[in-house]
Amino acid sequence: MKLSKFCDETLVKFGLNAKDKDSVIEELVEIVSNSNMVKDADQLLRDIKERENLVTTGVGYGVAFPHAKTRSVKGIVIAFGRSDEGIDFDAMDHKPVNLFFLIAAPEDAIGAHLNVMARLSYLMKPEENRKKLLEATSPGDVLALMDVVG
Repeated sequence: MKLSKFCDETLVKFGLNAKDKDSVIEELVEIVSNSNMVKDADQLLRDIKERENLVTTGVGYGVAFPHAKTRSVKGIVIAFGRSDEGIDFDAMDHKPVNLFFLIAAPEDAIGAHLNVMARLSYLMKPEENRKKLLEATSPGDVLALMDVVG
């Protein structure tokens, strides 16, 4: 599965300005609202925050996957953000998060939504891949890593 088909260079941001969990989500939703897949950014923000309140999407190893199934999008869309300092995101390992993938999917995209989440999780397991994202200098680097087969 080529995850880059759900993302593009305009949905990648290095040097997030956010300093806390809510600000990260707000900044990522602002980024993803540039996509023609997003119909209602305000609703998307509410849905992502509601999902995050259920249980943290900070999976550990400096990675978080804030996400939601929502009526506010026409199709699956992914935004990537990186914080060089790291942000307290209530991660499972209690460590700061540097790498964020915001994933929004239509409410009826259950199978595809889970496949995207599983694929991103798989890609973020190897330390080498996380290191590549921490050192990436262009959105193209991020998109290329999203499509790594392995």
